[in-house]
Amino acid sequence: MKTVTAAQDFENVQSGQSLPSLIKHVTVEQIRQYADASGDRNPIHLDEAFARSAGLPGAIAHGMLTMAFANQMVTDWLGDRSLLKRMQGRFAGMVLPGDDVTCSGTVASKDAQTRRVVINFVAVNQRGEKVLNKGVAEAEFPPQRSETHAA
Repeated sequence: MKTVTAAQDFENVQSGQSLPSLIKHVTVEQIRQYADASGDRNPIHLDEAFARSAGLPGAIAHGMLTMAFANQMVTDWLGDRSLLKRMQGRFAGMVLPGDDVTCSGTVASKDAQTRRVVINFVAVNQRGEKVLNKGVAEAEFPPQRSETHAA
């Protein structure tokens, strides 16, 4: 079930503000579903024996699945009054079935002129190892129409 916080108002966003963390437990089924949805059926994600033969500890989750978790954290916090303009990060470690991935973020800056905020984020596993770092998301808050300008 998705938990969405109330939509953020640009005026209330503060530099240094922390976003609510998001924790995702990664399962084999979730990895299979992501492979089906994305079309990325690389056997390192789906075949334990193949992944081991490639020098991996076993089948690993798609990096973009981890990015999707971070995206959910950001967009859940933003709500529906803003537009996510860009998002990037660096995959820093492997995510394995059974891992718990915690995504956390902080508002790095807020520009009143452009009505944009920049959010830095990271994802770590249950051992505290970074699996996604140097994450940056940028969102724009379009001006809200006032009631007096309604058609």
